[in-house]
Amino acid sequence: MFHFDRRLLQHFDWVMLLMLLLVGGMALTNLYSSTHIVDKGASSLFYKQLLFFGVGLGLILVVLTLEYQKIARLGYVLYGVILALLTYTLLFVKAIAGSQRWIDLGFFNLQPSEPAKLALILVLASCYANTDVPGGYRLRDLIKPVILTALPFVLIMLQPDLGTALICGIIFVSMTLFVRLRWGTFAILGGSGLTCVFIGWKFLLKEYQRKRIETFLDPEGDPMNHGYQIMQSKIAVGSGKIFGKGFLEGTQGHLHFLPERHTDFAFAVWAEEWGFAGSLFFLSCYFFMLLWGINIAMSAKDKFGSILAFGCIMLIFWQAVINLFMIMGFLPVVGVPLPLFSYGGSSLLTNMVAIGILMNVRMRSFPAASQPNV
Repeated sequence: MFHFDRRLLQHFDWVMLLMLLLVGGMALTNLYSSTHIVDKGASSLFYKQLLFFGVGLGLILVVLTLEYQKIARLGYVLYGVILALLTYTLLFVKAIAGSQRWIDLGFFNLQPSEPAKLALILVLASCYANTDVPGGYRLRDLIKPVILTALPFVLIMLQPDLGTALICGIIFVSMTLFVRLRWGTFAILGGSGLTCVFIGWKFLLKEYQRKRIETFLDPEGDPMNHGYQIMQSKIAVGSGKIFGKGFLEGTQGHLHFLPERHTDFAFAVWAEEWGFAGSLFFLSCYFFMLLWGINIAMSAKDKFGSILAFGCIMLIFWQAVINLFMIMGFLPVVGVPLPLFSYGGSSLLTNMVAIGILMNVRMRSFPAASQPNV
C-alpha cells in the first residue's frame, strides 16, 4: 500500500517557495533588460535562463519527494562523480579565456565546480552529523573534513577559478564553526589560514589574480584596464539614485560600458534601473529568504538536518555577500555570481536544489515517531 504522511503537506514551506519565485521573477526581469536586443526584444540568454528556472522548479519537486536522510546517502556518490568531472575538465576540456571550467554537453555547458559546492555540503554534513565529539572538535577530528574540502578546492584552483575555490573553503569554515571547535583548534586553524593566505599570494595565485586584488585596493590607479569593471559598476549603482532610471533605461548596461552585465555585475544593472528603493526591496526579499533558511536550520528535527540546512544557507549567503561587495567596490573582482540572480544554468540549478533541500528539511521538521499514514 502507498503510504503518505499528511504532515508533509501541512509543513510544506510556502514562504520559501514564494520568496524563491519573487527573487526569480526579479532576476528574470533584470536579465531581460540587461540582454535586451533593440527592435527584437528578449535575447536567447533570457529564454535559456527561463528554461533553467523551470527545470530548477522540477528538480525541487524531485528533491522534496526524498527524505533528506536518503539524499545524504547519495552525497558521497555525487561527490565522487563531481571529482571525476573536475578531473576530466583539467585533462580533456579545451581552455576558454585561459580557464578549463565547462563541459560541452551539446544542449548545455556544464560547470562542475558549481554542483561541487553542493556535493561538499552534503558530505561535510554527513561527516559532522556522524561524529560525536563532546567539548568541541579537536584538530585530529578535522582530518577527514579537511581532506573532503581540499580535493575539490585544489581541482577548482587548477582550472583556475579562484572565486569558486574560495567559496568551497568558506563553506568548510562556516560549517565547521557551526558544529563547534575547541579554542585551541580554532587558534591553530586561524594561524594556518593566515599562513595559507601568504603562501597563496606568493606562489599559487596567477598574475591576473594578484592584479585583481591590487586593483581593488587602488582601482583609480589603472582605470582603463583592470580597474575598469569596478569603476563602471560603481557608476552604474550610483547613477540609479533613489528610484532608478527605469526598466530598459539603464545607460551603463545598454551602452555596454558595464562588462559582464548579465553575470557577475547583474545587480549593478538592477541598481541603475530601479535605484535605491528597488535595490532595498530586492535585498529585503533576498535576505529574508536567507533568514528563513536559518530558521529552518534551527528548527530541524535532527543534527544532520540542521547542519545540512545551515550549509545550504551559507552556500547562498557568502556568494551573495561577496558578489554585492564586489559590485560596490568593497572586494576585488573574483568572478562570484549572485545566486539565483546572475545568468548561468549550472549556478542557478545548484542553488535551486539547495533551496529544495531547505524546503525538504522544513517539511520533515516534525518528530518521526508515530507518524500517521494514509
